Amino acid sequence: MSNPESVIQAAPRIAVLVPCYNEEASIEAVVRDFKAALPTATIYVYDNNSKDRTSEIARAAGAVVRREPLQGKGHVVRRMFADIEADIYVMVDGDDTYHAPSAPALVARLLDEKLDMVNGARVTDWENYRAGHRLGNVMLTTLVTMVFGKRTDDLLSGYRVFSRRFVKSFPVLAGGFEIETELVVHALEMNMPLGEVETPYKDRAPGSVSKLSTFRDGFRILWMIGKLIKEERPLQSFGLVALVLALLSIIIAVPLFITYYQTGLVPRFPTAVLATGLGLLSFLSMTCGLILDTVTRGRREMKRLRYLDIAAPDFDSAFLKK
Repeated sequence: MSNPESVIQAAPRIAVLVPCYNEEASIEAVVRDFKAALPTATIYVYDNNSKDRTSEIARAAGAVVRREPLQGKGHVVRRMFADIEADIYVMVDGDDTYHAPSAPALVARLLDEKLDMVNGARVTDWENYRAGHRLGNVMLTTLVTMVFGKRTDDLLSGYRVFSRRFVKSFPVLAGGFEIETELVVHALEMNMPLGEVETPYKDRAPGSVSKLSTFRDGFRILWMIGKLIKEERPLQSFGLVALVLALLSIIIAVPLFITYYQTGLVPRFPTAVLATGLGLLSFLSMTCGLILDTVTRGRREMKRLRYLDIAAPDFDSAFLKK
């Protein structure tokens, strides 16, 4: 594959992507504020089976409104990434908690430094951020940092800017709020150039209710992190299981060897079978890890080739100051 030569243009096509579910209290402000912050952008609102007037209000405010029937933010993001053609993608929630005037700074950072993703790290007063969400964000961000490396301070931010080559090379698999985790881990595993800009974060508008469940969605995100660790770090994952099984086998077998050394007999035959079985499972787990590590490397190479087949962002951010 050859990387097509990029052509510098004065102003890129910018799409603002707004996944929505029952956000009639805030969607008008979101569309209005982002139209003001990014006058050349097209605002896309994807209605995810709202039971209120979200679609009508968004359309009246000047947004392009589309519908995604599969429930869950991950399904909406998959549809948006597949359908919309643009050079720069700004993704933001429809709850009017993110700072629209920060959008030009995020876009400029992506263009000036030729990045593939810029994360809007939330800066907020404690009262604007539910304690359970805050604690969960810190814990999950720390876990991802320990495994995949530290490139962001706000794993679960819903405010991000992407290049076209990120969007069109990202195989969305998540169905719900765990999509943010998948986005970050994909970028880390592909060693993409990333950036982060601090942005103000405010409380929801009156009448707007959070759709994120602290415990249910928190466990779903944790489960997604576990699956990503297994899929992207199979040697470490299965190697850890192999180590635990090997240690259990040794602990169980040591008394048997002592008894055999003293008497020449193995009186606890079922225990000997258990120790042997655990040892075999340990070797089997390590073998699986080695094989899957090779498969993962091949998958990563194919994703990298697809990523390189799309031109890097090559625009001048001066149009943002006009």
